[in-house]
Amino acid sequence: MPTTHATPPEDRSTVRSLLRLWPYVRPVRARLFTAAFVAILASCVGLVIPLVLKWLVDGPVADRDPAGVWLGALYLLLLGLAEALLFGLRRWLVARPLAGVEASMRADLYRHLQRLPVAFHDRWPSGQLLSRGTTDLMLVRMFLAFPLTFLLVNAVTILVGVIIMLAQDLTLGLVILGPAVPVMVTCLIFEKRYAAVARRAQDQVGDLTTVVEESVLGIRIIKGFGRHRSQARAFRELSRTLRGTELRKARLLATIVGVIVTLPEVAIGAALVLGAVQVADGTLSAGTLVAFLSTALALRWPVDSIGFLLAMSQEAATATERYFEVLDEAEEEASPGARGPAAGDGLRFHGVTFRYPDAPEDSPPVLEGIDLHVRPGESMALVGATGSGKTTLTALVPRLHEVTSGRITLDGTDIAAMSRQELRSKVAVAFEEPTLFSASVGENVLMGAPDGAGTAELHRALAVAQAEFAHALPEGTDTQVGEQGLSLSGGQRQRLALARAVVGRPGFLVLDDPLSALDVHTEAAVEAALRDVLADTTALIVAHRPSTVLLADRVALLSGGRITAVGTHHELLHTNTEYAHLMSGADRTRQEAAR
Repeated sequence: MPTTHATPPEDRSTVRSLLRLWPYVRPVRARLFTAAFVAILASCVGLVIPLVLKWLVDGPVADRDPAGVWLGALYLLLLGLAEALLFGLRRWLVARPLAGVEASMRADLYRHLQRLPVAFHDRWPSGQLLSRGTTDLMLVRMFLAFPLTFLLVNAVTILVGVIIMLAQDLTLGLVILGPAVPVMVTCLIFEKRYAAVARRAQDQVGDLTTVVEESVLGIRIIKGFGRHRSQARAFRELSRTLRGTELRKARLLATIVGVIVTLPEVAIGAALVLGAVQVADGTLSAGTLVAFLSTALALRWPVDSIGFLLAMSQEAATATERYFEVLDEAEEEASPGARGPAAGDGLRFHGVTFRYPDAPEDSPPVLEGIDLHVRPGESMALVGATGSGKTTLTALVPRLHEVTSGRITLDGTDIAAMSRQELRSKVAVAFEEPTLFSASVGENVLMGAPDGAGTAELHRALAVAQAEFAHALPEGTDTQVGEQGLSLSGGQRQRLALARAVVGRPGFLVLDDPLSALDVHTEAAVEAALRDVLADTTALIVAHRPSTVLLADRVALLSGGRITAVGTHHELLHTNTEYAHLMSGADRTRQEAAR
């Protein structure tokens, strides 16, 4: 199972990673800062309660004053209500803006994915991208909603509480502060170890998502070959691995929580014993001891929560890293190119060489020194053995891949000098493996048309592609084709993809064996309709069958990544042995299929 995992650098900084969220947080910073202030105020209100208790014990209780006791109870009730209302206000302040931050980040990720080159999508598993756009962004939102605020709130609460306790009794305050150093050391060790495990878990979630997605999309293959057990086994293995990593996270979290909870509890117990002795000796009032212990107990939550707040922060930091790993990938950019003076020059390849970006440097290029001219209004068939580079060559025209060297021009203009929007408005493509989206038939076809195209263009394109079957579907061209168009046959999907390519009446047409899934009779009908379309466009057609080759005016033979011959079908059939061999094999296969 191929995966794309980035190893966190040794000098990884949680703070540095999380600071990258600032551009998204900045628009809502006022509400977040207000929410933090409200939370700090609420915590400080809670710390006033022990002081009221001190007054209550040393005053009305000691003086046996029932009216004073009821007044103290009223104060405590009002303080409790104020604390609850303030915390409720904090949650209301952050809910809406943080949902907006998550939505904005998800929109930016999707927009960026659409602009990344095909080479990026070739090497990144889709599950890894899905997990970054869902699970990782959820972790980021949770961090902004809770740990980000409460790491600050709890720090202020602990500081204020310690000052109050030291003011009550210095000796008892120093006893309470005893565990501070070992707790901080434990937190530092925990942070580094948990970061690595959290990253591993989030990568494994992406792997698991990939397996689930592939199993759903490939369910026909899995069932057809009876591979459900092996797929289930692969899923169980990845699930077991993820479970082990999550248990490792749980053990680390349990360790730090155990340390953070135990040491302060021991300190509180020691302070209780020492304080009780002081009260018995008369050196400390009972109210002061009650206030001191109430303050210490009020600080239990801020101290105990340090462990899981740090854990959530680490998970948010790794989620942020994973998010920006994708966002940092370079988008497709137009490289400077010279605009030729010629007009109506058709499609030209000028010494084009191509090597995949992730290929070893010493590997031979897929295409080398391609020189080819498709004249204006001409149809050129591209023929070659399997693996000769035909599909790669056609992918260079709409710049799905960038040439390694050389140039491709449309009517004398280097395509590298055009914006992709301009280029792809001139060039339409249809691939051998048709891709349809979870939309209606009409919406799928009209994706290839300019905005504003309507029913007339749709019907014309369906007629050209011999895809009138769409009108007989339950809801006609409004019928939803389902995910990947798997509710249709392979030939139907291919005809709809061809209709999508011709619906916009493109000036340049690139067809990658667009008729391979059609039966002989349907192929003949499509070819007859295509001849009218090809008469008004410049076309490059990958062909394997003689019948498809005959659609073209001329033929180019691609062999070993080079153009080795150009001519008409009949010329090459009589003068080129390799071409004759390819066509004779195609003829035999076609005749056998017809029988």
